[in-house]
Amino acid sequence: MVASIDRVQVLGFRARAQQLDRPEGTLAGTAVLDIGVQDTGPDGGLWALRNRGLDGPALSDRGLATLWTVRGAPHLYRRRDLPQVAAAVAPFSDPDAGKRIYDAAKPLKAAGIGNLAALDAVAAAMRSVVTEPLVKGEVSARVAALMDAPYLRFCRPCNATHLYEMPFRLAALRAGLELRAGTSPPVLQPIAGFRPADHVPERFDLIRAYLRLLGPATPKQVADYLDAPVKDVKARWPDEAVEVSVAGETRWVLPADADRFDAPRVQIVRLLGPFDLFLQAKDRPTLVDDPARAKVLWPVLGRPGAVIADGEVAGTWRPRQSGRKLTVQVQLWSKASTRTRAAIAEQAERLAAHRQVQLARADFTE
Repeated sequence: MVASIDRVQVLGFRARAQQLDRPEGTLAGTAVLDIGVQDTGPDGGLWALRNRGLDGPALSDRGLATLWTVRGAPHLYRRRDLPQVAAAVAPFSDPDAGKRIYDAAKPLKAAGIGNLAALDAVAAAMRSVVTEPLVKGEVSARVAALMDAPYLRFCRPCNATHLYEMPFRLAALRAGLELRAGTSPPVLQPIAGFRPADHVPERFDLIRAYLRLLGPATPKQVADYLDAPVKDVKARWPDEAVEVSVAGETRWVLPADADRFDAPRVQIVRLLGPFDLFLQAKDRPTLVDDPARAKVLWPVLGRPGAVIADGEVAGTWRPRQSGRKLTVQVQLWSKASTRTRAAIAEQAERLAAHRQVQLARADFTE
């Protein structure tokens, strides 16, 4: 008999799987680092890890590395895991590589160049150029000078010819390059002693990691997260995955997780960054079932952060920093208890400490 699971159970499972209820932890035991922690914006990867109980020495550059990986976005990983990560994030096939590089695939196809071969060619050029830390713009200019026309595009805003952006980003790890932490514009540098693993351990398999951290899910939802073809994801779907029903939709979980949906609701309050993994699942109506609220949380540009209260998205927040003072503007979607408002204010204090500034106030709107 197929188990029926409601959205509250799904959200509780994800919060626990992603360790949002954890008061403290270690890099080695932080589950979200298996799939990568997106590091976009000032309240990106490190804030996501602080929300999962990491602090102090655990967040040093020695233990973490920043790579362009899934969807071409910067993600944090354990430095010791980089060989396995490189194997895990590589495209599944040539069509998959073509989908991930978007419009760059068209001129390559017209020139008879395979997508994987193109990524390898760009990676070889990047490897030859980046022998020491080098800012992204300089790397792009030098690599563009080495590449033929199918790899290049004219950029009207810059009035210059560049490499296509996605092949550039996705080739960086293939070239053995990482992003220097905290640099803007990004600085690329060689990864010391880097060599990709020749196979992907189950722990780092992206499909399994998605099911483990963002399940229950369908192949299409995982494919959308990876920017990969559904066909490729289905071909690699775990044979042992267990079928469940979520709001009448057939989804799957890993066998080890099939009996983990009856735990009590997670009693936490967190200010999640706009690109926190908890908000990255591709079943947005499960997370926020009101379309108007979903539009507020996921606008086309300028995403806010999410207020999580007792397992639900309870509203949004935005930082307003002036000098050394931070104001956190909180928009709640319903009237909150005094306890919840106090907990949100406490999280705003934590955010200010993370940014190494002083909290001026938390402004509430309901």
